[in-house]
Amino acid sequence: MNIAIILAGGKGSRMGMVDEPKQFIDIYGKPIVVHTIEAFDIHEQIDAIAVVCLKEWHEDIKIWTRKYELNKVKWIVDGGETRQESVFNGLKAIEEDVSPEDIVVIHDSARPLISHRIIVNNIEGAKKYGAVDTVIKASDTIIKSTDDETISSIPVRKELYIGQTPQSFVYSTIYDAHKTAEASKLQDSTDDCRLVLNCGKKVHLVDGDKLNFKITTMEDLLLLKSIVKMSKLERI
Repeated sequence: MNIAIILAGGKGSRMGMVDEPKQFIDIYGKPIVVHTIEAFDIHEQIDAIAVVCLKEWHEDIKIWTRKYELNKVKWIVDGGETRQESVFNGLKAIEEDVSPEDIVVIHDSARPLISHRIIVNNIEGAKKYGAVDTVIKASDTIIKSTDDETISSIPVRKELYIGQTPQSFVYSTIYDAHKTAEASKLQDSTDDCRLVLNCGKKVHLVDGDKLNFKITTMEDLLLLKSIVKMSKLERI
């Protein structure tokens, strides 16, 4: 079985929105989170979906799953104080319904333009390797600064990639990685692959794409609206 865990617990503070997290902003009649869930709901290789969000948004998620016929949503799970806690909450929520060898595809709700190909390649990669991360090659030179004022180093660009999501795993691999992190008091990792690497396991790469960007700023939101609008016009 292949299960998607959609992370919708963020508060969108970087966009300056206090009363409405970015993943719930309406884009042409649908909240961003619905656009994201739909990509997985219509995917033939996804069997079930868990949505992790703040408790006060559970009822909204239930309403939207009925309104937009998101029939693969089987779990709505409380989000945690950190991304790591939210993912672990999702993993624990589905524990009784999955097998150790099942595949878990973990994705940010604020990346609504996830493609069919990326989901396929994540599932196939996780089955083959046990753990995969979606990335794109860095096209710009990356500058490292440890003091926010001067250059500390300039890494070799051809060795650098920009991480996206999904990050996908055999269930037992990612569950055990989270248990290990919990036991070692690691509580605020922003990346599930890092937890797997900490257990001494390899993580393989899956090609992402530039459209699979995360809605973080108002500029991102404007770009998303433009892309969705163009897509709608092309179908007319």
